[in-house]
Amino acid sequence: MAHIEIVREVDLGVDEAWRRVTDWSRHGEFVPLTTIRATEHGFVARTGIGRLSFDDPMEVVAWDAPRYCRLEKRGRIMLGWAALSVDPLGPGRSKVTWAENIRVRALPRLFDGLTAFASRRLFARVVDGLLSPRR
Repeated sequence: MAHIEIVREVDLGVDEAWRRVTDWSRHGEFVPLTTIRATEHGFVARTGIGRLSFDDPMEVVAWDAPRYCRLEKRGRIMLGWAALSVDPLGPGRSKVTWAENIRVRALPRLFDGLTAFASRRLFARVVDGLLSPRR
């Protein structure tokens, strides 16, 4: 299992940072070829084109707004978990942490380094996009 952690200190209060990183519908804006669909207990990220697509269902298993959320990946291809936390740094500032353990079911452990590298780049893009001012 590949482990990644992305940490950002931002000029946003805890509530606003939390609102942005847990806006599941916007996550797809920053992941190529991906759309997000809400479900009763989380969401499904669908990635790909046509028949070359796969679903990455995620279930929210812990929710302590506006501080902590844990998601479990329940798909046939992507496995693992993600944890999002927001901590106060002072008035109007917070620290956002996205930690994730991820594994591609069909890949042997030998590829964990490559999975971590690609995931770190992808999820940094997601976090940075969600936390940046809208254009």
